[in-house]
Amino acid sequence: MHLKLLCFLVYYLSLPHVTHGFVEGLYCGKESCYDVLGVSRDAVKSELSKAYRKQARKYHPDVNKTEGADVMFRSVATAYEILRDEDQRRDYDYMLDNPDEAYYHYYQYYKRRLTPKVDVRIVIACTITIISILQYLHKLHSYDEAIKYAMQNPKFRNQAMQIIHQEGLLENNKKSKNKRSKEERKREEERVLREIVEDSIDIKGGYSKPRIEDILWVQLICLPYYSTLYLKWYLRWIWKFWILKEEYGDEEKSYLTYKNLKLSANYWDALDDYSKETYLEKELWDQMKCRKYKSELEEEYRVKMAESGRHKMWRRYMRKGGPGQMTFAED
Repeated sequence: MHLKLLCFLVYYLSLPHVTHGFVEGLYCGKESCYDVLGVSRDAVKSELSKAYRKQARKYHPDVNKTEGADVMFRSVATAYEILRDEDQRRDYDYMLDNPDEAYYHYYQYYKRRLTPKVDVRIVIACTITIISILQYLHKLHSYDEAIKYAMQNPKFRNQAMQIIHQEGLLENNKKSKNKRSKEERKREEERVLREIVEDSIDIKGGYSKPRIEDILWVQLICLPYYSTLYLKWYLRWIWKFWILKEEYGDEEKSYLTYKNLKLSANYWDALDDYSKETYLEKELWDQMKCRKYKSELEEEYRVKMAESGRHKMWRRYMRKGGPGQMTFAED
């Protein structure tokens, strides 16, 4: 009996302080929000607005200089913010009618205060949009840098200038030529040169021309379609090469080769035909042969580094203690 009474006292003392349905620290505290505004519980929004304007003019710090006026002004503003929102008012009325559910009132109050006001879906959509824009601009910048490099390269620039002179793209009559300044003619030449370079050079890989299909938004929209294609391709692969044990075709050999070499599809596409044929002649689609090829490359690199004078200096430096060595030699 005494144990039950002790447990009840502990439970009672652990409850938040509740006074006549008002929970300290929630909403308007120990005062009723309706009493703060001077309205009844049945007051409509127009009555709330009228009462708020009246009380705000009465307790505004610029008008009322008495002590405690600023505190009362904040209480009036808090009461109005709570009662004008239908959801908060509903929760507040429920607290007044059910004062014993203190923990629930705390949960509802702070859940509403801490929950973001903006729809999460809008935030996600805006984030994806920003990423897509930045992604496209980055690709456009990389492509522009590649074109500028090609225009400065003597080989590509001379070839483009030959095409310009052969097709007469810059030949104008003397009158129009005399009317334009030297800077205008230079800009026109660079514009035509850029067009020729863009049409003549097929840039692949990370510096390729940006496409709408590559941005995140389009990829997410097309994800179900590409997932279906991949599943169809994977099932076909299992059926043809795992079950029927058919031989690989050229496309399958190329795919396995750049996968075993840990190359991306874009990098493989950017390789010249000679490099691709060299890899395929070594039959690197076979994992055993690919591992052997990698081991040979590592050994060749190790021998090359061992014969390098700079590498020998580095090894001597490391044997003497490396970056952490102490020396008393004067500079």
